[in-house]
Amino acid sequence: MAVHKNLIDGEWVESAGAPIRNVNPSDVTDVIGEYATADRAQALRAIEAARAAFPRWAGASIQQRFDLLDGVGTRILARAAELGRLLSREEGKTLREGIAEATRAGQIFKFHAGQALRAAGELLDSPRGAGWSVQVQREPIGVIGVITPWNFPLAIPAWKIAPALAYGNCVVFKPASLVPGCAHALAEILVEAGCPRGVVNLVMGGGGSVGDTLVTAPGVDALSFTGSVETGRAIAARAIGGMKRLQLEMGGKNPLIVLDDADLDNAVECAIQGAFYSTGQRCTATSRIIVTPGIHARFREALLARARALVVGDALDERTEMGPAVDAGQLQTDLDYIAVGLKEGARLVLGGARHPAPREGFYIAPTIFEDVDNGMRIAREEIFGPVVSLLRARDYEEALAIANDTPFGLSAGLCTRSLKHADHFRRHAQVGLAMINAPTAGVDYHVPFGGAKASSYGWREQGPQAMEFYTRIKTIYTNANVR
Repeated sequence: MAVHKNLIDGEWVESAGAPIRNVNPSDVTDVIGEYATADRAQALRAIEAARAAFPRWAGASIQQRFDLLDGVGTRILARAAELGRLLSREEGKTLREGIAEATRAGQIFKFHAGQALRAAGELLDSPRGAGWSVQVQREPIGVIGVITPWNFPLAIPAWKIAPALAYGNCVVFKPASLVPGCAHALAEILVEAGCPRGVVNLVMGGGGSVGDTLVTAPGVDALSFTGSVETGRAIAARAIGGMKRLQLEMGGKNPLIVLDDADLDNAVECAIQGAFYSTGQRCTATSRIIVTPGIHARFREALLARARALVVGDALDERTEMGPAVDAGQLQTDLDYIAVGLKEGARLVLGGARHPAPREGFYIAPTIFEDVDNGMRIAREEIFGPVVSLLRARDYEEALAIANDTPFGLSAGLCTRSLKHADHFRRHAQVGLAMINAPTAGVDYHVPFGGAKASSYGWREQGPQAMEFYTRIKTIYTNANVR
């Protein structure tokens, strides 16, 4: 089996160590391919290549940047079905979700192609009088280290790499080792679209070698990371010594509040999509559902019925609504948290075990707990699986207090017909994403993404606001009175 290589300075480079064996979590007998691993020396070569390419790319015209990003977006959209299938095969989300993510990645590149043309500055008069002017302009940072997770192997690299390039930066990209296929495909598309050598470098491999090098090497000016809180904090502690600019997107423990006046069908669908789609493997997934008394019994019955009917199976089967966990480790984490919930005294009302499947894979049943206190670990720690807690609240005020009682602050949802409660919620939910009559998971590509509290650190991702992280401001004073 041929080994897919890393991309360093425009060249495809052999593996420095044992290659990554990429296995389909829906069917572990299906080997997608083998992918090169980089070591510290190769990571340093990639950083050097990015540094060497930076002056040329920073000086490229906005039309050149537009053409590259637009070309990448066009190629991704043309291959969305193929890329979506690869994504579903290596990560385990359903084929429908995989194709949708590939499409979104193409849209992200298209959006930031436009942003490259819209980069603007300011020209101001000076209080010093005639002949003086002040110009405020944005300039690229330099070399960006991009470290991405396995749960969105196309969309998250796209929303980091596209704005980095749009504003004139160069990139060293380390994807999660569980999903090298999508990262390699994206690198191939960038090369096909005419990306200059060294502007984007792909270094697949472990966090202890490649990741650590990006965090500590002085040639990296900024780091954009998505992953766990623990890893994010460790990166921040080490990177700050090198004065690197940091953008960290981390975990969530996202609540969905269902009030008495909610539309029942919509509330149930919001809960199902938020908790169980993508096998709950989203930082924005619904993991706590907080319900008031007047609708509790009807909502509980409808939720259980809908969850029991979910089709769990092979991600590539078009009938499947929920695929497998990404690997054996994540499956075991889910099962361990289920055991923790039972030990804490929560009542298991659905699932709680591996799901039977026609082939060997990492399948788990949709799981719902009742009689959960918000102080329990299953209500406070991110599980990253299809495990949801059903909590009770006396009224909206108590529900909001429970929702906000978490160290995280990424996304929160409210199902209601009350404009009063909706308006209060959007102002007082302690999150970066407030969803009203919508699932907690699912965001658009043209607006900012990020959270509060332990969920995020640094600048927002996506939308026009991505410019804040990927550029620095220079203020220029001009005295035209000198002769």
